[in-house]
Amino acid sequence: MSDVAQRMRTARQVWAAPGSHHDRAIGILSVVLPMAIGVLAAFLVLAPMTRNGDASFLLAKNNVEVAQQRLKILRADYRGQDSKGRPFQLTAGSAIQKSSAQPIVKLNNLAAQIELTDGPAQIIAGQGHYNMNTEQVTLDGPIDFHDADGYKLNTRDATIDLKTRQLQSTGPVAGSAPQGTFSADHMTADLESHTVKLDGNARLRIVPGKTK
Repeated sequence: MSDVAQRMRTARQVWAAPGSHHDRAIGILSVVLPMAIGVLAAFLVLAPMTRNGDASFLLAKNNVEVAQQRLKILRADYRGQDSKGRPFQLTAGSAIQKSSAQPIVKLNNLAAQIELTDGPAQIIAGQGHYNMNTEQVTLDGPIDFHDADGYKLNTRDATIDLKTRQLQSTGPVAGSAPQGTFSADHMTADLESHTVKLDGNARLRIVPGKTK
């Protein structure tokens, strides 16, 4: 090793030797730096609280994933009362409500239980839409109605008012009742009194012995 290298090595050893100026500086920094980091962290945590407790956040809507369905429920159950205070119950295998601002709930595999003067009655349909504000159910597809008195009504595509027990078709209908079969452009039925009114191109085939 040359004399120059030896002198440089000796100088570095003296600079880093215990008790030297460098050694004292490192000792002070080892205490001061952790304290400074702790003070900075405490400031970052407490700073939002100094502004009346409010904290502001900026959220980019483009990066937010939007749910296609607001709420989906399996085995839904809705209860209420009609205009006479009698209870009704609406159950479904599944229910989907797209928005909490919309009172419309899409129902699948639904059944409605209502109380009539002659006893309980049931309405069964594959799917429909329930308006929680008006308590009306718009049924899509085949509809089966039967009550405790043995009265049956089969039709399709209609709206049922659970408060007034009125059923009204939303288009052409074809169905059956104890008295026979029927078809018409429109139909209105009073489920309480077992009265069916056919409007437009009404056709009725009566089964002998079944009329009252």
